[in-house]
Amino acid sequence: MTREDEIFKKLKNGDESGAAELVELYYEDILRYCMFRLPDRYLAEDAVQETFLKVFRYFDDYRHKGRFRAFLYKVAGNTCIDIMRKKRWGPIPEDAAQEESGMQKTEEQEDFRQIIRKLPPELGEIVFLRFSQELRLREIAETMGIPLRTVQSRLRRALKLLRTELEQDTGTMGERSVEKEIHKGGRTK
Repeated sequence: MTREDEIFKKLKNGDESGAAELVELYYEDILRYCMFRLPDRYLAEDAVQETFLKVFRYFDDYRHKGRFRAFLYKVAGNTCIDIMRKKRWGPIPEDAAQEESGMQKTEEQEDFRQIIRKLPPELGEIVFLRFSQELRLREIAETMGIPLRTVQSRLRRALKLLRTELEQDTGTMGERSVEKEIHKGGRTK
């Protein structure tokens, strides 16, 4: 039984401490995702709070089938879209500050953000979810509401575009693959 399953069992039995455990389990990942989607940290924090409020507001209707993580990312993505619509903002500026307090950005993480910002948004989000958030392809498909095959083809297309970009920037990639380069800078935990 996974930790998530144990938490859902607690919640089903009326133990409200499970809600705090669920937030603790996913808060940092959802915050990082919202920071990717929104132009500043304060809006991202608001989006995370709103995401968990929505999830718990309709929690009685949710049927746990082991796919809560993807469901949570989908709610967070929709919440970010709602916030952007309310504020009527355009795309996130490239120089938007997205630092976590108390944590120094590493050069690799900044490079990763710059690399994925060069991609079309639908490709950049897939690369971010795969390599920074380490979601499985099936979870990405559920999060974005697109077929698994579409995720696979978009990821291949994004990696091909990135490979071309990196080859132009550095000459040739040599033995290091684009996937290794991306993965090296993507994870922020």
